[in-house]
Amino acid sequence: MDPENVKALEKTIRSEYSNIAGMVIQKDGTKRYENYFNGYSCDSAFHVFSVTKSILSALMGIAIDQGYIRSIEQRVLDFFPEYTLKRGEKTAQRVTIRDMLTMTTPFKYKSAPYTRYFSSESWVKSALDLLGGKGEIGTFRYTPLIGPDILSGILTNATGQSVREFAQDRLFAPLGIEIPQNVIFHSKEEQLSIMKDRHESGWVIDPQGVNSAGWGLFITPIDMAKIGQLYLNRGAWNGKQLVPAQWIDESTSAHSRWGKLLYGYLWWIIDEDEHSYAALGDGGNVIYVNPAKNLVVAMASLFKPTAKDRIELIKKYIEPIFEG
Repeated sequence: MDPENVKALEKTIRSEYSNIAGMVIQKDGTKRYENYFNGYSCDSAFHVFSVTKSILSALMGIAIDQGYIRSIEQRVLDFFPEYTLKRGEKTAQRVTIRDMLTMTTPFKYKSAPYTRYFSSESWVKSALDLLGGKGEIGTFRYTPLIGPDILSGILTNATGQSVREFAQDRLFAPLGIEIPQNVIFHSKEEQLSIMKDRHESGWVIDPQGVNSAGWGLFITPIDMAKIGQLYLNRGAWNGKQLVPAQWIDESTSAHSRWGKLLYGYLWWIIDEDEHSYAALGDGGNVIYVNPAKNLVVAMASLFKPTAKDRIELIKKYIEPIFEG
């Protein structure tokens, strides 16, 4: 690794990707680079936004492997026997876990009703109320916040644990990741502050105590790199299979498409030839895995509405440094 190339990378980060706060790069299973920007350190946990979804995907694979969920072909509403569908709503009855994981589920809104959603007593019920409508199952529709919480509801009902507890027992503890608390909002101002809060830690819950699925997890860049390395290892960690290898393979293969973008089970597929894939979160939060190059890149970033493309940064500046 040429020090001059690293200096050039850091100059590029500071000038063109200035909201990056932490980066960890692992090559061949060894940490080759770690640095922090904007006054942050290795102990800083960041809100990784939609990277949360990809971690939910891992938890779904674990729950299926351990028999809590029979298969992804199960209908979503089977897990909510107390929920009553609105009269005439037929599409929602057919939606499966697979449809949720591949973002091919229709919802009854054009513009996301965030105010109504976040002020509701149950984000899961609010999402179920919006499930279905006139759209077709199988058509890709990216729903960043409203929708994925249904998966949290499924995990909670199927396992009898909160998502954070289930994750801590089956995934985080073996990796040495600690999510110390739930994050509870008491006002609209607190909800909005999550966009810029630099000192929070934990996992957001709704008023019913159900952890958010599409956002709301705070972890460190080192934690992110561990998740990436676990996936590069096809679910194995220190001699123990934490996530089924078959689930890793399936969830990081293309199952749906949004224009030229390919999607697996809550993971974005970057390059099918290299089988590279990524967990992508708002503001430029990334867990990037490239099996062909045996490379993991984890980036935590401060929120910015129009963050510059991190995959371009990885392809143009990072991968050439770590080719050998």
